[in-house]
Amino acid sequence: MLKKMGEAVARVARKVNETVESGSDTLDLAECKLVAFPIGIYKVLRNVTDQIQLITLANNKLKSLTSKFMTTFCQLRELRLEGNFLHRLPNEVSTLQHLKAIDLSRNQFRDFPEQLTTLPALETINLEENDIVDVPVEKLAAMSALRCINLRFNPLNAEMKTLRTGGARDPGQGQTE
Repeated sequence: MLKKMGEAVARVARKVNETVESGSDTLDLAECKLVAFPIGIYKVLRNVTDQIQLITLANNKLKSLTSKFMTTFCQLRELRLEGNFLHRLPNEVSTLQHLKAIDLSRNQFRDFPEQLTTLPALETINLEENDIVDVPVEKLAAMSALRCINLRFNPLNAEMKTLRTGGARDPGQGQTE
């Protein structure tokens, strides 16, 4: 077990170093068995956080993200968090004013993360395969940049399901474009 843990830590370190050394705008920590975002990464990335536009933390074991994560990477354009154990987002997600796409599919959200409705640039929200019952339809309709929302395989309440005959951004349809 220690060997596997050591391999996972080495993999994370290697990926972070690749981002720093190459000056990449992407940090890919998918499938690294993370249960939390490593605190040490903030220090290593401190000189490049403003240039990072895409972070992938897919298929880990994350249960939450901290407010520090959101405020540190406030220049993000895309955040991929699919396949974790997330059930809520910190309020500081509202600092991601440039975010265009967020993938929260295959997590454990019971409530729609309404903080997302405050993000002016957000075009795509993927919440497929969660446990969401209610959706803030009015707030979503007011999002001028929103182009696609995927709510497939959520136990939407009967009221949401009857919206299927509605307009283009109708969350009851699962995905709209």
